[in-house]
Amino acid sequence: MSTRRSRSRQTPVSTQITDAQITDLVSKLQDLIPQLRARRSDKVSASKVLQETCNYIKSLHREVDDLSDRLSQLLATTDSNSAQAAIIRSLLM
Repeated sequence: MSTRRSRSRQTPVSTQITDAQITDLVSKLQDLIPQLRARRSDKVSASKVLQETCNYIKSLHREVDDLSDRLSQLLATTDSNSAQAAIIRSLLM
C-alpha cells in the first residue's frame, strides 16, 4: 500500500479556519447585506454582521412567500388559456 493511501486513511488533516479567513468572510457578508453596506466605514462586530445576515435571510424568505402567494392568487383568477397566463408560464420556465 502506498504511503499516500495510508496517510489518507489516518486522521484527516485539521481544516481550521484562521482568524484572517473569518474576518474576510465577515467582511464579504457585510458587503452583501444592504443594512450593513451603508455602514461599511463603521466598525461592526462579527456577531452583528451574522445577526443582520440572519434577519436579511428571514426577510427574503418572507418576500418569497409573499410573492408566491400573490402569484398563486393571480393564477387562480386568470383563465389558463389567456395571453396573461401564457406570459406568466413563460416567466416561470
